[in-house]
Amino acid sequence: MLAEGGCVVGAPMEEADVIVINTCAFISAARREARHFIDQALACKRSGSAARVVVAGCLASKEGRELFEGRPEIDAVVAVAGRDEVLSAVTGKGRAAHLAARAGRTARRTSATCLPVRRGSLQPSRLKVADDRGRFRLTPRHTAYLRIAEGCSRGCTYCTIPSIRGPLVSKPARRVLAEARELADDGAVELNVIAQDTTAYGQDLPGSAGACLAGLLRKLDRVDGVEWIRLLYTYPRQFSDELIEAVATCRHIVPYVDMPLQHISDPVLKRMGRGVKRKQIEQLLAKLRAAVGDLTLRTTFIVGFPGETEKEFAELVEFVERFRFEALGVFEYSPEPGTPAAEMPGQVPPEVKAARAEAIMLAQQRIVMDANSNALGRRLRVLVDGQDDQGRTVGRHCGQAPEIDSECLLTRPAPAGSFVQGVVENFEGYDLVVRPEQ
Repeated sequence: MLAEGGCVVGAPMEEADVIVINTCAFISAARREARHFIDQALACKRSGSAARVVVAGCLASKEGRELFEGRPEIDAVVAVAGRDEVLSAVTGKGRAAHLAARAGRTARRTSATCLPVRRGSLQPSRLKVADDRGRFRLTPRHTAYLRIAEGCSRGCTYCTIPSIRGPLVSKPARRVLAEARELADDGAVELNVIAQDTTAYGQDLPGSAGACLAGLLRKLDRVDGVEWIRLLYTYPRQFSDELIEAVATCRHIVPYVDMPLQHISDPVLKRMGRGVKRKQIEQLLAKLRAAVGDLTLRTTFIVGFPGETEKEFAELVEFVERFRFEALGVFEYSPEPGTPAAEMPGQVPPEVKAARAEAIMLAQQRIVMDANSNALGRRLRVLVDGQDDQGRTVGRHCGQAPEIDSECLLTRPAPAGSFVQGVVENFEGYDLVVRPEQ
């Protein structure tokens, strides 16, 4: 929208006329990071290098009024529901500006629809999944994210997403496929399928039959030009046999599943409101590994959830060490205002959470180092991403998602967006060193 409105998008913050901070508000660390960048942007405004600062996204939805009151130099706040307002927020020519001009006043901030008049005035239930066709892409040309739904209806006790983004709203399959074709025509050979909950895709659409995501993946598999389709943000409760079959049999669906499990102890899972037990998780993971050859399983866990005992944490560590996930991340539990978990008894001290997170990551580090040692001599197909800040050519094999996973370091240059065959000859930490074949 900004590009179509005549803006040149992508200048470094220090060189921009208008700075837009697109924020996350999922956990307190993300909110701190967003405020840090907002303050950097406001410093640019005070120095005279920028004329306007616009805050958009989830933090704008969650704390719009507080942002304005605490940082009065902000020019506009664009909530999640107000994405169509971003151009007027950036240019300062929104409805409020026009009304102020007619009244003979200068408007410091843009349209009132960019800012909730009172807390809760922008109800998440109003949100609709946006049409992402025709977008100005910020990812490299050869890779793209394909959003298939917005919002979440699960209601996990620790999570703020439903209150910010509302319940699940799925894109119609025809729109998803049209966007996939558009991305492929624009050079994308890798599509990373995303939503707040991909496995729930289609449950809100007319005539849904419980296998909607599997059906969508089969259709995406037939889109010309797409080589890799990767499934992110799945949830165990509704990972169906039909979906396992689709991942196992579709030619272009890579053997990679991102499934945030959050914990494995039944009492903790119950307090989290996950709606699934350890036995079901283990059965599902066993099915996936049996059906999908050379599968990469990525997961995330939360440590220090209210009431988590040493025994429950030890159960989680034992599970990680025994199951040996190919990729794993850990969050220290963050008590989010307005969520049931924030009011639960047994809040775990910060130093205990930090120690538990470190213990999990050290266990996972040993697993990955063993896996990298065993990968020496293995032949891989690598998608080249380009060069890193040290001038090395980097890429990823199909078991590495962009931005969140390790990389392949190529010993010879290759064009970004190309596929090369190579042999693993070494590793540097989590990254594999790959020698391209002639």
